Amino acid sequence: MAGWIWTRRDGAGAALAAVIGGGAFAFRHWAIVPRATVGICAAARPPGWCAPRGWVLHWQYLGAFGWAALLAGLAAFFWGGRVAAGLAVGLGIAAMVNYNGTQGGIGAALGLITWLSLLSGRPGWQASRQGA
Repeated sequence: MAGWIWTRRDGAGAALAAVIGGGAFAFRHWAIVPRATVGICAAARPPGWCAPRGWVLHWQYLGAFGWAALLAGLAAFFWGGRVAAGLAVGLGIAAMVNYNGTQGGIGAALGLITWLSLLSGRPGWQASRQGA
């Protein structure tokens, strides 16, 4: 679009969002969703990937993904820049993938609002966050 200012930091933010969100989706798809993983991880000597699986399920139960996304979204909105906004979007995707969508959706929305405001040169955003 004409007038949009795309920087390397936008690329870094997009990559961060894709890696975090895509990584959460892939991990959930291959390590959590298949029913066989329950039996594999309940074995006497489970494989090494069962420990991160347990952590993810525990953090999901606590809502940690949603709260992390909300905090990242608030930080990006009030103080952060393009990379922080990408982090908020990525954590928001990870939160939604892990059923922490209430706070995660708000965090992702705040990150996206910040990112688009900086990208479009919205008045009041560029001056204070030009290098962000």
